[in-house]
Amino acid sequence: MIDNIGSLASSSLLQPKETGTIRSTAQQFEALLIGELLKTSREAGSSGWLGTGDEDEAGQLGVEVGEQEFARMLASSGGLGMTKLIEAGMRRDASAQPK
Repeated sequence: MIDNIGSLASSSLLQPKETGTIRSTAQQFEALLIGELLKTSREAGSSGWLGTGDEDEAGQLGVEVGEQEFARMLASSGGLGMTKLIEAGMRRDASAQPK
């Protein structure tokens, strides 16, 4: 997965004409990380994420979609503060690439 991130840094996506593209990509990556944290914490417990024990398949899917949306909204409102760090690194890498 980390190798894929390195290849993203050299792609034309990260050499935007608009400054919002890098920020958007950084937010999406932070949302992915937050989502994985939520998923891992839910799966680590013996009972369900909502404390209901075993959940049916539809309930599981609903919880997963809810986690993803919550992670996206959390990242877009500042999240854990990683977006700024990720964005700075991506800008540094993009500016170091020959154009």
